[in-house]
Amino acid sequence: MFKTKPTRRNFLKQSAAIVGGVSLLGASPLLAKVPTTSNDLKVHIFSKHLQFLDYREMAKAAKKMGFDGVDLTVRPKGHVLPENVERDLPKATEALKEVGFRPDLWTTNVTDVDNPLDQKVLETASKLGYQCYRTGWLKYPLDRDIQESMELYRKQFKKLAQLNQQLGLAGGYQNHAGKNYVGAAIWDTHQILEGISPEHLGFQYDIRHATVEGGTSWETALRLVKDQINSLVIKDFKWEQVDGKWKPVHVPLGEGMVDFKRFFQLLKEYQINVPVSLHVEYDLGGAEKGKAEISIPQEEVLEKIEKDLRFLREVWKDI
Repeated sequence: MFKTKPTRRNFLKQSAAIVGGVSLLGASPLLAKVPTTSNDLKVHIFSKHLQFLDYREMAKAAKKMGFDGVDLTVRPKGHVLPENVERDLPKATEALKEVGFRPDLWTTNVTDVDNPLDQKVLETASKLGYQCYRTGWLKYPLDRDIQESMELYRKQFKKLAQLNQQLGLAGGYQNHAGKNYVGAAIWDTHQILEGISPEHLGFQYDIRHATVEGGTSWETALRLVKDQINSLVIKDFKWEQVDGKWKPVHVPLGEGMVDFKRFFQLLKEYQINVPVSLHVEYDLGGAEKGKAEISIPQEEVLEKIEKDLRFLREVWKDI
């Protein structure tokens, strides 16, 4: 195991400035946090997969399965709808605190600081003590040059990073595989984020999507962006023929093409130990898609999620 250093890689792990769920507005995330001495991963369940449960039942289920927290969806069709954030986010936060969870990780569709609703989401979460969030995704317009788009997004992200700094937040842009997604290639977001501190806006690195797009070159891309990573997404996949076409299909951890052993080796070598969001996007009776009503027993969903969590922890521990 590596020794966790008091750097930006672990600034999100603990908070000395948050008491009773209230953050110090205006303080940078690094100054508002203190490092941890733990070498264990802090694993959160992506609440998208528990949207068949209300806030309290979601929190209780996550605690019982052994998670360290919940990556709460605060976005359209999420656990908390953006337009209701001032009313509902405090309720969800209280439910998390009742089982001993900190309001650490959350997922949004925020991309534009000039959008009043995006501002309200960030300001409300900051007041409640939330720390690291995922932004929304961006795409390359087909009628605009790629480099021109990258420059526009760089300016957009600089403004978002400035707001995050004021609010004591750290945003993370997830690399998502697929046509026209900004970040699918990894290097483009590296350039877009150049000069921006990951304490304010960095990478939410998704090894599944990186492997889909990068094949065996994902290691090179990881080395490129390692200093920009402030959160991680864990999930697995394999290529299958679907309706005559090859597509990446989600599978339980360890049953697909992601080389978790090598990935975790590199994380430890690079001393990257940041909040983790576990995604379970294979067939779970609709839970994988965030459905409020599922077609299989709740117990079966939770058992499969817990199995993935055990796999993740065991592989990490064995490295």
